[in-house]
Amino acid sequence: MEWLYNNWFKSTIFLAIYLSLPLSIFVMNNDYALFLIWIQTVVYFLHQFEEYVLPGGFKEFFNTKVLGSQDKDFPLDKKVSFWINIPIIYIGFPLSAVLSGFIDLSFGIWTAYFSIINALSHIGMFFIHRYNPGFFISLFLNIPVGIYTIHYFTTNQLISFNAHIMGLGIGLFLQGIIMAYGFKVLKEKIQ
Repeated sequence: MEWLYNNWFKSTIFLAIYLSLPLSIFVMNNDYALFLIWIQTVVYFLHQFEEYVLPGGFKEFFNTKVLGSQDKDFPLDKKVSFWINIPIIYIGFPLSAVLSGFIDLSFGIWTAYFSIINALSHIGMFFIHRYNPGFFISLFLNIPVGIYTIHYFTTNQLISFNAHIMGLGIGLFLQGIIMAYGFKVLKEKIQ
C-alpha cells in the first residue's frame, strides 16, 4: 500500500489521455450525453494532476495555509490523500459513468455537480490564499464542463428534475464530508 500512497497521483495525466482517446473516438458521436458524464472523470484526473503533480503541492498547501500546521506533511498526509481521492474519483466517477451507460443517465449527473462544487472550494481558497494547486483546472475545466453538462442535460430534458436534485445532493454531501473531515478531524489533530 505504501507504494500506492506515494504514487497514485502520477497516473492521472496518463489516465486522462488514455480515457480521452476512446471517449472521443467511440462515445462522443454515438452518445453525447454519456460522453459528458465520462468526460467528468477526465477533467477530474487533470484536476488531480495539477493538485499533486504539476505544479503539485496541494497537500502541503492545505496543511500549512488552510489548516495552519507547521508541518507540511501533517495532518493531511499521503495516506489520507489517497483515501479521499481514490473512492470518489477512481471508483465513484467511472462506476457512475458505467451505470449511466447501462442503466440510466441519471446515475452520473452527480459527478458534474460534485466537480463544480469542489472547484468552487478552490476558487474560495484563491480569494483567501491566492493560487492553490487545482485552481486553474477548477476555473477553466471543472466549472465550465460541469455547468455545460448540467445545461445540456436540462435543456434536452435527459433526466428528471428529481435526478438533478439527487445529483446536487450527492455532490453537496460528498464535498461536505470532505470539508468536515478537513476542518474538523484534521484541524483537531493539529491542536
